[in-house]
Amino acid sequence: MLEQLSQRLLSKIAMVAPGGESLRPALHRMRGVKVGEHVWISQYVYIDELHPEVISIGNNSSIGLRTSIITHFYWGPRRSSEHAGPVVIEDDVFIGPHCVILPGVKIGRGAVIKAGTVVSRNIPAGTFWSTPAPEPLAKVSIPLTWEHEYDEFMKGLQMIRKSRPGQPAANSSKPPTN
Repeated sequence: MLEQLSQRLLSKIAMVAPGGESLRPALHRMRGVKVGEHVWISQYVYIDELHPEVISIGNNSSIGLRTSIITHFYWGPRRSSEHAGPVVIEDDVFIGPHCVILPGVKIGRGAVIKAGTVVSRNIPAGTFWSTPAPEPLAKVSIPLTWEHEYDEFMKGLQMIRKSRPGQPAANSSKPPTN
């Protein structure tokens, strides 16, 4: 009971404390979250209170304002971490504001998650991901990290073109059929 209370208190303090690259990550480390180096955790980020030990955040990653990282969907008495779905955020990941990361998800190295996205499945490395259509939008060749400017990231995006019904794929040389 005392452990649960201290977990919740540390979680609440971490949500509003200053220091997105220093104090907030340190408080989450104290809670048991595996947090790499040079990680930015914005304000009001909710990181699961019951099972922080099954969450890992890689080096040079950024988590945007009001994002929620959830590891369980059960109601009632506290269960062990074997009932939780681990969340793995690899190195060089950028998660925009107001995202929801659901249990059992792995976000690959260098991926960029657009603001407001609900992540319910694994995201491949180097992918720009968004909703409402849960599909990749572009390939990321320059990660959105501290070492690169936003303009560099944008120039490095390679858009993935989708074909419309009745039209050939973007890289196809076949003429459309009517």
